[in-house]
Amino acid sequence: MLKLIERLGPIEGRQASDTLTLPYELRIRGRLKAVSDSGRELGLFLDRGPVLRHGEGLRAETGEIVRVRAADEPVVTARVEAGLPLARLAYHLGNRHVQLALGEDWRGGYVRFPPDHVLEELAELLGASLERHEAPFDPEPGAYNQLGHSHAHGHEHDQNQDHDHEHSHEHHHAH
Repeated sequence: MLKLIERLGPIEGRQASDTLTLPYELRIRGRLKAVSDSGRELGLFLDRGPVLRHGEGLRAETGEIVRVRAADEPVVTARVEAGLPLARLAYHLGNRHVQLALGEDWRGGYVRFPPDHVLEELAELLGASLERHEAPFDPEPGAYNQLGHSHAHGHEHDQNQDHDHEHSHEHHHAH
């Protein structure tokens, strides 16, 4: 078994001796037994944390490099007019604290997510047209984990203070 032990970040395809195609649910794991696209047994022994991104390289103990590919899987691609409508769609879907992929192709910008009837209904209410299909799902890494950089973000609460995470996001301002 080829043991993959180091994340290299994005690499060119020609740098790799093999590829490993995985769905999103397996790319979030640091420990995994898998089979490469050429049929070799692989073991991932990686630090926990960042999701394996499409195009990322992994170095084996032997020095070989394997390139990660995002597998086609069931997704919903929501499309709406560019500008404020697309920003509003991304905001409201993202406010549901789900993984979203943002992209652009020849038809314009889109928001992609795993099938979920509640999110699909919300997207349609916001004027989006939906396409249910299979495609790679490579969600946004988040502002604190962009481009492979990791920044600590945390906060502490006073020992005597309760904090309920089920709170309203409404804000009222006096003018």
